[in-house]
Amino acid sequence: MTALLIPLAADVDDIKIVFSESSLTTLRIVIGLILFGIALDTDLEDFKRAARRPVTIAIGVAAQFVLLPAITLLLTLLLDVRGSVALGMILVACCPPGNVSNILTHRAGGDVALSVSMTAVSNLLTIVLMPINMAFWGGLSPTGSKLLESIDLKPSEMLVEVLLVIGVPFAAGLTIRRFAPRLAAAAHRVVGPVAFVGLTLVIVLGLAKNWDVFVHYIGIVVVAVFLHDALALLLGYSIGRATRLPPASVKAMTFEVGVRNAGLGLLLVFTYFDGLGGMALVAAWWGIYDIIAGLVVATVWRRTTQREPVAA
Repeated sequence: MTALLIPLAADVDDIKIVFSESSLTTLRIVIGLILFGIALDTDLEDFKRAARRPVTIAIGVAAQFVLLPAITLLLTLLLDVRGSVALGMILVACCPPGNVSNILTHRAGGDVALSVSMTAVSNLLTIVLMPINMAFWGGLSPTGSKLLESIDLKPSEMLVEVLLVIGVPFAAGLTIRRFAPRLAAAAHRVVGPVAFVGLTLVIVLGLAKNWDVFVHYIGIVVVAVFLHDALALLLGYSIGRATRLPPASVKAMTFEVGVRNAGLGLLLVFTYFDGLGGMALVAAWWGIYDIIAGLVVATVWRRTTQREPVAA
């Protein structure tokens, strides 16, 4: 971390972000709606596509669940961030992609079928892998591991929370898609935008209620989130290019690895980490900045490249 940021970081591990129980319930509903919306736009054909491209999907999954957390841990060491900030960055890296990655892939002229398939597979795997990943990579952080010990995080408890906010809505959406496809298509057009707006409002209102804390400590996470987000997008792009994927699939891989469901991370921060300052700031700011950065990349791609034919 730069010398400019060190003085401010002195007590970020001790601050708590205020988030009411009603706001936490609203956040759970919004995250559930996001996953419900993803499932409404997912059918068995998406999983069949994934089965026909096992190597590509496996590479994407490895990038999301292994490489990104590993690179994140190294970044926290290089920046020498405090424990709560390190845990926040690791938590975000362990989150799955949301439907924003599908939207950005479409806007960039990428392989939407691959994006949707990877999002579906990743979110299913997240139910089991996210608690394990968080405990493992967080435990490797020199500063973050001390906080984890004081919090006594139990992966099994996080598993239940993730199952409720991801697994149940996802299963409900898949069921409706399977037996009432017309209803699912109509509902998806409403659920997706409502969930996106709802998440934005929850984050903005949460920041407004904690504006003094946000203004005072934002300097601690701005550089970290900027570099973290850039590395995540670059990792996805590099993986796509290194494995010689078609240009449209490279775009999908970029956003599937680079875009994280920070709203889920924020929910877990308040559920299991008592609104720990650095973690909440990272998750909240990532949720805003990630969308902005993704839109910029997608727009540039759309204007500078032509839409490519994609694999079936």
